[in-house]
Amino acid sequence: MMGISSIILFALVLCAFMCLYRIGRGPSAPDRAMGIDILGTLIVAFTALIGLHTGKDWYLSIALAWALLSFIGAIALAKYLEGRAYDE
Repeated sequence: MMGISSIILFALVLCAFMCLYRIGRGPSAPDRAMGIDILGTLIVAFTALIGLHTGKDWYLSIALAWALLSFIGAIALAKYLEGRAYDE
């Protein structure tokens, strides 16, 4: 089991570096926003993996809360980039 989780951890770290590259380099604001959104999803995956590895269920609660906040943030950023108000 440790072999599979280390492979998954390596893949998540690799994806995180690719997202950080897209956030830093990314030619336009929507590209950077997409990188931030995917990085939030990777953080949820990291916390879920830690929760599975340690057996502590509160890590999954943190992952769920982070996913909800990431979703709300992505919607707010998309509305801002589109030029619409938040109440529309």
